[in-house]
Amino acid sequence: MAKAAWKKFPYPDKTYDYAGAALKKNWGALHRGDCEPFPDEAWVKKTIEAHPKLDPKMTPAKAADALQAAWRAYHSGDFAGAQEQGEALGPLGFNVANKAANIYATYLETDDNRQLDIFQQSAARAEKLQAIAKDFPNAFYFHASALGRYGQGISVAKALAMGLGGKIKASLDKALALAPDHAEAHIALGAYNAEVVAKVGGLVAGLTYGASKDAAIKHFEAARKLTPDSAIARIEHANGLISLYGKSKLDAATKLYKEAAASKPRDAMERLDQQSAIDELED
Repeated sequence: MAKAAWKKFPYPDKTYDYAGAALKKNWGALHRGDCEPFPDEAWVKKTIEAHPKLDPKMTPAKAADALQAAWRAYHSGDFAGAQEQGEALGPLGFNVANKAANIYATYLETDDNRQLDIFQQSAARAEKLQAIAKDFPNAFYFHASALGRYGQGISVAKALAMGLGGKIKASLDKALALAPDHAEAHIALGAYNAEVVAKVGGLVAGLTYGASKDAAIKHFEAARKLTPDSAIARIEHANGLISLYGKSKLDAATKLYKEAAASKPRDAMERLDQQSAIDELED
């Protein structure tokens, strides 16, 4: 699919442009949720030495500059540019390509078939990266993220019947084994547990899919502790409460949506998260 067909980010803001040294200065806050390491020259060199198949056939300095440019595009909302620039670097750039693709498809792609195709391509790239770099947490997290959103797109019931539930859980478990403070993986595992229990019931969820209400809440709370100002942590926690407990938790969920809507976005993804909370409150 031509990247020209990807829609533009509808809320451009100069504060999301992290030019020059601003990217490194703000990296910790921007990537607190996904634990992605800052791609400077030293990191690129060390990573390629450990995983020669990640070599993009350019100097570590040039590769670092290209990776940082792709992440700048991502944070500013140029998801097509970020995906394209990341993919051009080969597997070394697959994490930024996949995060850009997953966020774009989740929030901005309105064609169902194209959305599913983007998620499938993202999952395929992640699997290639997993085969090369088994110590990359986000090779597993972005894989699970893509498959999870794909499953939601085709219906949770169909996804479980296809065996996607096991793949999603395995990738999330691996991501957390590699990076225990990976808040976004905790969020995704919370959502996985909540959706499976809501779809098949507590007994089958536990016996067949290793899912439970307690695990859902535990992961949502872990994510909020790790990223206390995160909008998406609140949104997914709220969604989980509604899935698991229905109207009895509506007040608690509404409170979480309101907190998410009042958040202060640092980049395009966080702005889209915030907007989803605003839209939820208006429905």
